[in-house]
Amino acid sequence: MPGSQPPGRGTGMAERTDFRWLMMSDVCKHCTHAACLDVCPTGSLFRTEFGTVVVQEDICNGCGYCIPACPYGVIDQRKDDGRAWKCTLCYDRLGAGMTPACAQACPTESIQYGPLEELRERAAERVATLHDRGVSEARLYGHDPTDGVGGDGAFFLLLDEPEVYGLPPDPVVTTRDLPRMWRRAGLAALAMAVATVAAFVEGSS
Repeated sequence: MPGSQPPGRGTGMAERTDFRWLMMSDVCKHCTHAACLDVCPTGSLFRTEFGTVVVQEDICNGCGYCIPACPYGVIDQRKDDGRAWKCTLCYDRLGAGMTPACAQACPTESIQYGPLEELRERAAERVATLHDRGVSEARLYGHDPTDGVGGDGAFFLLLDEPEVYGLPPDPVVTTRDLPRMWRRAGLAALAMAVATVAAFVEGSS
């Protein structure tokens, strides 16, 4: 359309009317603090030597606890047996010293694999370049180790607000309150036990 700005060029969501393609791979983010690991009762989910999170489908019992625990909603269940599955960041390839298949096959190098700090620096430079070109909405998502999940092993360069991509704006590890909840439950149980013993002693005296 004549006179319209290219997608992502200095226009807010309220004012933007042009058609845009916003691409993002909906894969596991491999959280530093992964709630799915906290809730898995079988040890099917584990942290690999590469810092990624992997599901061992042969151990998974199909309980599904990990699915609501994931703040990104990237874990799915197989329809036939209910076992969980998700992106493993090609754990088998990493073990063989290879690059994940998605990064290997990407013709534009939009998907890159490497040391996390190096990738963060490279991505920050890319964001700065986009800002210089007038793409003011460009931002990194999941790169901050001080966020609610301790940063992600897979992070993204977005051209709009996270919500536009279906991502939570402030992801939080969903099990962060579990220790406090267990302490409160323990104290409540202890108080009930003390009250029961006291009642029994009073009744027998």
